[in-house]
Amino acid sequence: MEKSELVLCDTNIIIELYKGNPTIVKSLKSIGQEKIAVSIITAGELLYGALNKKELTQINRDLSELRILEIDNEIGNEFIKLMSTYSLSHNLSLPDGLIAATAIVHDTPFYTLNTKDFKFISGLKLWG
Repeated sequence: MEKSELVLCDTNIIIELYKGNPTIVKSLKSIGQEKIAVSIITAGELLYGALNKKELTQINRDLSELRILEIDNEIGNEFIKLMSTYSLSHNLSLPDGLIAATAIVHDTPFYTLNTKDFKFISGLKLWG
C-alpha cells in the first residue's frame, strides 16, 4: 500500500466514531478501513482514556484492525523541527506535534476536528 493512500486520523475522530457521530462514521466509511491509520500517540491516548477493562479490551481489538504508524528517527527529527517552530508562537502541544510530524513524514492527509490546532503547520495536509 502506498503511504499516500492512507488517511491519518486524530484521536478526536476515533472518539467520535465510538460515539456514533453519523458525519464521522460516513467519512470513515468513505475512506475505507484499510486506509485508516492512527499515530501510536493516538493509540496511546485512546487506551489512556478507557474507563474500564471492557473498554480497554475493545480499544485494543479495534486498534488491531487499523494501521498504526510508529515513531522513528525521521518522525522524531520532524517533531523537533515542528516544536522549535511552533511551540512558542502557536502553543503546539507534544502529542499534537508528534502526530503532525507523523502525517508529514508519511505524506498522508490528517483528519481532525481540531483544525485550528494544526492549520498553521507548514507541510501538513488536512483531510476533507
